[in-house]
Amino acid sequence: MHYRPDARDTSILPHDPLKAIVAPRPIGWISVLSAAGDLNLSPYSFFNMISSSPTPIVMFSSEGRKDAVTFVEETGEFTCSLTSYDMAQQMSLTSAPLPRGQSEYAFAGLETAPSELVRPPRVKGAPAALECKLLSVTALHDLTGKPIDRYMVLGQVVSVFIDERCLIDGRFDMTAARTIARCGYSDYTVVDTLFSIQRPPGG
Repeated sequence: MHYRPDARDTSILPHDPLKAIVAPRPIGWISVLSAAGDLNLSPYSFFNMISSSPTPIVMFSSEGRKDAVTFVEETGEFTCSLTSYDMAQQMSLTSAPLPRGQSEYAFAGLETAPSELVRPPRVKGAPAALECKLLSVTALHDLTGKPIDRYMVLGQVVSVFIDERCLIDGRFDMTAARTIARCGYSDYTVVDTLFSIQRPPGG
């Protein structure tokens, strides 16, 4: 079948399949501080790494101008903690629309851990975390140039934390971390199996 995203037949596709098609998506558990010192923690499945070397860059995109975008614009820093299977329910709780000033950490029963080079903390117990400094915030628009109230944040990774239990023979092992990813709808998956493919020379 074919369908247009702006004219989907909801009698056939009652739920938007796009988020299930473009999946699994890693979850960026973004922690930010406002200029006033308010702390926000929220999960973003519109998240990925878009550059590795010489400059490691990650992005997350927010559907609406949420606190994560506002705070990172104010202070220019954020952390991204990796979400593991053991913390999946707590990750989900941090998506609750709490009033500004109410702690998602406390609401989800989480603790903070200090960062090395940025002010926002990481999630204590997360298998890995990226400390980032803001490069840009881009307000997105559609083909006609109309603003769509979506915001893409780019950050340069300046420091990396890894729980040593996830280091196997000098490599970060996602099966030890039990990383989870979003699969659309209310579905998630956990990384518990890996396979390797050798790319051709120069690939």
